[in-house]
Amino acid sequence: MLSRVAERIYWMGRYMERSENMARLVNVNSHLLMDLPKGIRVGWGSLIHISGTGNYFNRGDTEKADERTVVRFMLSDRDNPASLLNSLSWARENARITREIIPMEGWELINNLYLEVKDNLSKSVARRERNRTLHTVITSIQQFTGLLAGCMSHNSAYDFIRIGRNLERADMTTRIVDAGSANLLPHLLGEEDVLEPYDNILWMSVLRSLSAYQMYRQHVQDRVNAEDVVTFLLQDALFPRAVSHSLGELESFLKKLPNSDNALRAVTGVRRRVRTADIPALLQSGLQEYIDRLQLEIADVHQQIAGTWFLPVTPLVESE
Repeated sequence: MLSRVAERIYWMGRYMERSENMARLVNVNSHLLMDLPKGIRVGWGSLIHISGTGNYFNRGDTEKADERTVVRFMLSDRDNPASLLNSLSWARENARITREIIPMEGWELINNLYLEVKDNLSKSVARRERNRTLHTVITSIQQFTGLLAGCMSHNSAYDFIRIGRNLERADMTTRIVDAGSANLLPHLLGEEDVLEPYDNILWMSVLRSLSAYQMYRQHVQDRVNAEDVVTFLLQDALFPRAVSHSLGELESFLKKLPNSDNALRAVTGVRRRVRTADIPALLQSGLQEYIDRLQLEIADVHQQIAGTWFLPVTPLVESE
């Protein structure tokens, strides 16, 4: 397979997963608004830090960013390279260029989803319309994933799509865990203990943002708490959106490709860091630093993949 084709479908996989994850990330804050008592404020500016788009947010202090401004920035701002609309646009363009590789129904689904979202995002500031649009994005991308699994030959092209998807998934799961550990809810009036009664709601929202709540309850016979949630989302080997599972999938796909030694070495290093993490100790001190390091190592996996199989990065796929 030509390296330029491999690069396009790899980025299509990443951008589709990124679109779903962006919808999930906005959803977690929107649901918190409904779950929390009146008077507890949700910190929308934290979403900008989590997504790594602070350099593109030119509207002053992100800590004071309001819901309307942040939702527009995360969903439809053309200056935000990670916005939902931009991610779907780049996924669509990569799918268009390689549409002879994927099933025609896959290309049609991406194209229709992009056009529908483009037409409706302007109305998504309102919470009811926002929930409908984000639900459409999430379910459509899950449909796309299932369509490829059932209708596309499981060859090297399919492997590159899954490599992109799982690398993006591992990265975003670490970001959502980071959101929980940093507390999406800002401390009020300097009272450090004001949020403690709502920790359970916070971590339930983190789980639901990854559709992980039901599977978590099956695996953990205890009330929702920070230690068990972080352990589940980082180290569980069976849940598809856990970091450990995503990296394991990534490793298995890479082993099927030629010249994969450097990329495999990078993935093995990240898996070891996840597997050996002492979650209780990190929650006491250092979880955010640990996750920052993890994200750098995940970014290095991408660099190893790109350096091994792809042509020099083109403007279309330069955003990560």
